Amino acid sequence: MKRVALLVSMSFACVAALPAYADTPPPAPTVPDGVVLGGVSIGGLTSDAATTAVLQHYSRPLVLEIGRTKVTVSPAALGVKIWADTAVAKALTVQPGTSLGFRAVFSRARVASYVAGLARRMDRDPSSSRLLLKNFRPLVTPPQVGIRIERGPATALLADALAHGTRAPIVVPAKTVTPQSAAVGPVIVIRRGSNLLTLYRGDHYVRQFHVATGQAIYPTPLGRFQIVVKWENPTWYPPTQDAWAKGLKPVPPGPNNPLGTRWMGISSPGVGIHGTDEPASIGYSQSHGCIRMLVPDAEWLFTHVSVGTPVFIVAS
Repeated sequence: MKRVALLVSMSFACVAALPAYADTPPPAPTVPDGVVLGGVSIGGLTSDAATTAVLQHYSRPLVLEIGRTKVTVSPAALGVKIWADTAVAKALTVQPGTSLGFRAVFSRARVASYVAGLARRMDRDPSSSRLLLKNFRPLVTPPQVGIRIERGPATALLADALAHGTRAPIVVPAKTVTPQSAAVGPVIVIRRGSNLLTLYRGDHYVRQFHVATGQAIYPTPLGRFQIVVKWENPTWYPPTQDAWAKGLKPVPPGPNNPLGTRWMGISSPGVGIHGTDEPASIGYSQSHGCIRMLVPDAEWLFTHVSVGTPVFIVAS
């Protein structure tokens, strides 16, 4: 029995003495040192680690700059395919220090479609200066330059970045479109309640006049108008549609002409800016709807405005 026990003990000792590496798998192969794949350094990495590194590098989002606006887009949104495992398998077989090319795969038509959508969002038409009235003064808004994304060059830049994994911000090629707008000339502002007419050039003050405006029964119209006609030494024709003018006859040019020596008709029918043979009415609401000026004032204004000059009439 002692002999049998000794043999059994020796058998277990022999088993325990077997080498420990008998069941350990061989180490995973690594990419030779110094190997670069598509701009990614993968030397010394295992196949899985190298594949992950390439996938991460080519999956980074792209940043597009359009003027001051930045837009971010992911390669996945553009349908990019990154076949990194096949390229890494080849990298395992090359000499140390080898640099291998690599390109992500994508549909150029899909990239072009994305750029077209971006252009529809970002393109802007130019806009000319606008003439407004703020606090009884003209306000000229600045013109706005338009922008047009150059779709072909933009698609080429985006495609190249996707293919090669480069991620420097892409300055999207775009053309600026300058608005065609002339400088704003003279502008007339008439304050009906104050019986004042002010001339501006653009939004710059030029000169102010006391005037007469319409009676309560014949109010001077409010709104934005423009000068549509200019006459020197006009003939006055009675407005036959108005009861107050019935029976009156035309008055030729001369000292008794109700229009004085100048008529600047505006785009409200029958209404104009003119001189007067009743200078005592200036400063009051005594006309039949027109804007009366002293004759010398009307003559001066006549030479500083033109057909098309804007006329703002406000209640204040």
